[in-house]
Amino acid sequence: MYIKTKRNIGEEEKNEILKFISANRLGNIIKEEKDYYRIGIIGNTSNVDLDILLSFAGVDEIVPIGKSYKFVSREFQPQDSVIDIKGRKIGGGNFLMMAGPCAIENRESIFKIAKAVKDSGAQVLRGGAFKPRTSPYDFQGLGEDGLKYMREAADKYDLLVVTEVMDSNDIPLIEKYADIFQVGARNMQNFSLLKALGKSNKPVLLKRGLSATIREFLMAAEYIVAYGNENVILCERGIRTFETMTRNTVDINAIPLIKEKSHLPIIIDASHGTGRRTLVQPVTMAGIIAGADGAMVEVHENPECACSDGMQSLHFDEFDRLMKNIDKLLVFRKEIV
Repeated sequence: MYIKTKRNIGEEEKNEILKFISANRLGNIIKEEKDYYRIGIIGNTSNVDLDILLSFAGVDEIVPIGKSYKFVSREFQPQDSVIDIKGRKIGGGNFLMMAGPCAIENRESIFKIAKAVKDSGAQVLRGGAFKPRTSPYDFQGLGEDGLKYMREAADKYDLLVVTEVMDSNDIPLIEKYADIFQVGARNMQNFSLLKALGKSNKPVLLKRGLSATIREFLMAAEYIVAYGNENVILCERGIRTFETMTRNTVDINAIPLIKEKSHLPIIIDASHGTGRRTLVQPVTMAGIIAGADGAMVEVHENPECACSDGMQSLHFDEFDRLMKNIDKLLVFRKEIV
């Protein structure tokens, strides 16, 4: 539920409401509207007499939220969230492209890739330093050295950095190098990790789990928001089905449905979604037409020799062609909305 304040309330009246919430060991999320506030109440309210709030001078009404994913829902916030990351924005009509290798392999490689994706128009460099692999014998990433290389390359070419965090113990380390935390599909319901990221002030890119329903996906986002971090970006990266000709099955209809249900921005990852280089461009573009606020694409200077996911990584020229087509597509999308 949330409190709708009276119009044009003063700071003293607002602080009186917040003091009551805090005194009852509850959290809050504040959304400022044109001339009033929505104050979301976080926590177990079963033993709190919230009706007392109706007697407060600044309270207009207490509004229940029907969704289990309360604060990421459109019920709580009708307008799109716009997340500003060092001047780059996503959501509310702002498109953000994230591109780079599956795994950071060495310093020379990540610098080449960073230059190529920047030249083609990407704003965020992606790359894994800690790789969750199905086999314990596969390449597991370079760890902190990989993070250093990626940060150096991103700074040289004026890019943001997004990289995966798998363990809450690694958050302080990764926080030093990354601008955006990525939660991979396998960790979508790692609730201790989600809670810890909720206490960070950096945006979180949350990928949909391998077999997660849309409701479960939004509930995972709710964990991060409920623990204090409202800067969540969702990512549709395909789900596991009976189909075997692609790595996963990209759920395109999830994009407009999630935008209908939630105010959070959502991106499309067709690289993991399809597992096939030839499908990355058409499926990425399909996701954009469906309303995606951004995309994540795996790019490598020599995909055939990549340490991981080479078969779904684009060559530099293929990525450049995709970006040119996306520019045209975004113009077209504005015309048909």
